[in-house]
Amino acid sequence: MTETSITASRTIDAPADAIFTLLSNPAHHAALDGSGMVQSDDKSDRITAVGQKFTMNQHWEKMGGDYQTDNHVVGYDPNKLLAWKTAPAGEVPPGWQWVWELQPAGPDSTEVSVTYDWTHVTDKEILKKLSFPEVSVEDLDASLGNLASAVSEK
Repeated sequence: MTETSITASRTIDAPADAIFTLLSNPAHHAALDGSGMVQSDDKSDRITAVGQKFTMNQHWEKMGGDYQTDNHVVGYDPNKLLAWKTAPAGEVPPGWQWVWELQPAGPDSTEVSVTYDWTHVTDKEILKKLSFPEVSVEDLDASLGNLASAVSEK
């Protein structure tokens, strides 16, 4: 953990392309999310390029219960990298992002890292309202465990 990001990593017994196929489809994100906030996607298309936006249905008491987020894709390299900045639906991203990195660790295994980074959050009101990190490293570890389970079922 740095002062403005946390990362969890795990070697998953699956090739990078199989893992990337799951990660790049927002329909799978609720099942992968270890925090319990992501409920479902809002009929989003598969992520295929930087500049895309996908919308997720979320639930978090700190946000008043049910709400939606727009996720702006800022990193895309097939089978290697997927990153997005999250914002309340209809708003400009306030500065936090999610970064998934995949590195082959053998013919059928991949080192997967997920980073929750709030480096670029500068809005003083947001910094007063939220206590970063709002998602724990244990939640990130749980997401990696969910990903490992999901890819083994495919």
